[in-house]
Amino acid sequence: QVQLVESGGGLVQPGGSLRLSCAASGSIFSINNMGWYRQAPGKQRELVAAITRGGYTNYADSVKGRCTISRDNAKNTVYLQMSGLKPEDTAVYYCNGYINKAYDYWGQGTQVTVSS
Repeated sequence: QVQLVESGGGLVQPGGSLRLSCAASGSIFSINNMGWYRQAPGKQRELVAAITRGGYTNYADSVKGRCTISRDNAKNTVYLQMSGLKPEDTAVYYCNGYINKAYDYWGQGTQVTVSS
């Protein structure tokens, strides 16, 4: 069983930057797909960015060019670097590790609020 713990959220002004971290209690090397999702109030959870074990990345159109996902398998950590933040980026951000339906891990979430 892998536990994921997010950190790095907070209040930031529009145009600002944040780096979210997702620390795993166990090895993430065997988890091919690691991703960041977000859920704003009244909205469905959506994919923000994902990265495979080999480093292939995928981004939501809304964050392309503003976010970078990376993973450090040696440190069992996944990062989401966000810049040019907008009020519409305000949401709870969740880390996910997916192997298959039986092994689908989620963190508890970290709040990101973009406001002046």
